[in-house]
Amino acid sequence: QVQLVESGGGLVQPGGSLRLSCAASGSIFSHYVFAEMAWYRQAPGKQRELVASITSGGTLIYATSVKGRFTISRDNAKNTVWLQMNTLKPEDTAEYYCNGLIAGMSYWGKGTQVTVSS
Repeated sequence: QVQLVESGGGLVQPGGSLRLSCAASGSIFSHYVFAEMAWYRQAPGKQRELVASITSGGTLIYATSVKGRFTISRDNAKNTVWLQMNTLKPEDTAEYYCNGLIAGMSYWGKGTQVTVSS
């Protein structure tokens, strides 16, 4: 079993920054690493969307709306992924979810709320 736990969300003013963290735990890590780790977000009334992803080899993908503002990074040894979010906008307000793909299975965290408002 794999557990993903997000942290770092909160209320921030437009133009501000937040850093989200996602720590994974489980016995599977003695044999596998995440092939891919990603951040998704879901705003009220909208579908969940990919924000950014990073493979074990370091390949990056960003949503167009966050390019140049958000940075995803990971530590394979610690099974942790981060999302540095700068120049936040009200439209970035959403529940942010961590996702990990490992051994052919996809796992989700429970989410952390990010609210961008003055």
